[in-house]
Amino acid sequence: MDVYKEVDYLSENAKKYQELEWKYGCHNYYPLPVVLKRGEGIYLYDVDDKKYIDCLSGYSALNQGHCHPRIVKAAIQQLQTLTLTARAFFNDKLGPAEEYLCKLAGYDKCIFMNTGVEGGETAIKLARRWGYVKKKIPDGKARVVFCNGNFWGRTIAACGSSDDPDRYKDFGPFEGLNFDLINYNDPEALEKKLKEDPHVCGFMLEPIQGEAGVVMPTEGYLKKVRELCTKYKVLMICDEVQTGMGRTGKLFCYQWEDVKPDVVILGKALSGGIMPISAVLADDDVMENIHPGEHGSTFGGNPLACMVAMEALKVIVDEKLVENSLEMGEYFRKLVNDLKSPHVNTVRGRGLFTAVEIKDGAWQVCLNMLKNGILAKTTHANTIRFSPPLVITKVQVEEAVKLIAKSLEQLDEQIKAGTVAKGH
Repeated sequence: MDVYKEVDYLSENAKKYQELEWKYGCHNYYPLPVVLKRGEGIYLYDVDDKKYIDCLSGYSALNQGHCHPRIVKAAIQQLQTLTLTARAFFNDKLGPAEEYLCKLAGYDKCIFMNTGVEGGETAIKLARRWGYVKKKIPDGKARVVFCNGNFWGRTIAACGSSDDPDRYKDFGPFEGLNFDLINYNDPEALEKKLKEDPHVCGFMLEPIQGEAGVVMPTEGYLKKVRELCTKYKVLMICDEVQTGMGRTGKLFCYQWEDVKPDVVILGKALSGGIMPISAVLADDDVMENIHPGEHGSTFGGNPLACMVAMEALKVIVDEKLVENSLEMGEYFRKLVNDLKSPHVNTVRGRGLFTAVEIKDGAWQVCLNMLKNGILAKTTHANTIRFSPPLVITKVQVEEAVKLIAKSLEQLDEQIKAGTVAKGH
């Protein structure tokens, strides 16, 4: 693997596992050169028992921390009882999980799926069906608008809604999807599109764009989106797969502007990292346009997933992880800014969802951090995303920032020596 050329500290034990993945797996990821075997709370351990602070959290799937004992206990209990019925039958866990999630979020109904991208696909189907039934859009004409820089998965629909060549190049054709792209954080572009095209049924956006580099909209943007969607009778679809579940210091990121989307997509931390679970929330006016046989999933809403999801949600509420995310996120950004590193351009974020823009050498900083005992990864060339589990303490934040500082200082010598790794 080319990644071996960038480091000089891989054990033979670690190389063995990496070589197996490289030989027998599809080369669809470019991982940091570390092989992990165990996790607990905010910490990860590699196959040589080295300890790391996890500042990625499985792309925010581990908001409750690794192997949270309450969630693990709930999973084991249900694993020993009943795991799957398919939706051909009722089960005793789906209804209570639906009720808990709907009441917590303030929506009439939800539908459980598995992956985040399935949640996105479900939201699009709901929007299209609503557009035909309620908005009376002519058959085959319904359109959905997305933002440039969006990322919600890698299915054909997700690729077809992307402006990133890594997502769509050589995976087409995408004609017939009836998707449109406008600039993010541009309410004027949205109004222009909605005014010109009466066949738009939905506008899907991330309240903060994660994969684009923790791109934050101007204050008031979400309120303006809500206003325009209401004005032009278009569903506001909020992708909270990465920003939801307390990640930004609110249970859902859209709550920062006190708006209520028509459709909300959840995933990742809905399971606490135990298994793939996603859900889509909407009120009856949207959800009740889907009838038996028109949408579903063999594993969606299975008893195991429902038990895990309900406990994962309760952990966030009971342990006040939303409040901790807000407090620790502000503290983290203050400490990073206080470093006054010449290598840092900007620090931005909300809650424990932070981007640190590096002037040059972001991948090398990630390698330095790995060697020093902290795991984070670039998203786009010069942005490092820091999103530790929401259970992180003040002392652990201070520990993490000390390791970041050390890693930035090491970049000085690497720049002078011309040994800065560029990564993928």
